[in-house]
Amino acid sequence: MILGNLGITILNNFLSKSYIGIDGIHILDGDIVSPKSSIQITLSDNNLNKLLDEISDTTNFQMKLITPDEQIIPIYFSNLSNLYTIDYTLASDQDESFKINLNPNLTENGVYRLSVQAWDKSGNKAGEIEYEISFEVVLESSITNVLNYPNPFSTNTRFVFTLTGSQVPEAFKIQIMTVTGKIVKEVFKEELGDIRIGRNITDFAWDGTDMYGDRLANGVYLYRVITKINGEEIKHRDTSADTYFKQSFGKMYLMR
Repeated sequence: MILGNLGITILNNFLSKSYIGIDGIHILDGDIVSPKSSIQITLSDNNLNKLLDEISDTTNFQMKLITPDEQIIPIYFSNLSNLYTIDYTLASDQDESFKINLNPNLTENGVYRLSVQAWDKSGNKAGEIEYEISFEVVLESSITNVLNYPNPFSTNTRFVFTLTGSQVPEAFKIQIMTVTGKIVKEVFKEELGDIRIGRNITDFAWDGTDMYGDRLANGVYLYRVITKINGEEIKHRDTSADTYFKQSFGKMYLMR
């Protein structure tokens, strides 16, 4: 998941494009990620005459991971630690980005911090201070109650939730029903789009139609979510949004 936009100061036209990412998506500071995450760090210099295209350019990076118990783990390209693996791709005329792929072995619950600093070939820093971002690891598989947003809705609504652990559910189904309990729509995992550990908002947007594509009447509809890993229900993760649910049923309002 991507650790967001690097947000560094550009000095002397250095690092015209820069970001750190986790599993290829942007995250916010403090977001939950998988303990098996892959961290991508991409840095590029817009001075094409001084690309970071040599093995010796690995010395231009200073990286460290701070564990929940404040242990500082320096990240070296020599990969002398069993706490992580690392590989990289040098910049080239075809791709001016120096790309790092870091795979830490995250075995503790809690908040980790990643700190990165870099220099170009002229010695210019990427920023006056190190770039640092935090992310949380929860080893146990769990899911929050699934909210629909917006709610009420008139044209369509998506579903928002957070997953923890290292495994995405193999079964994920949303049942939408009338207040009398009649199921009018079922949405399956394959329809929802990419699901990942951490914050999710579905690609799928329900437009207020039933399983036959007919428009439903305005009013209140209930929904529930069924998720399983290895055939067993996933543990519920408590949040402040639980007050909007009754016996695991959510309530949505269709108002055209």
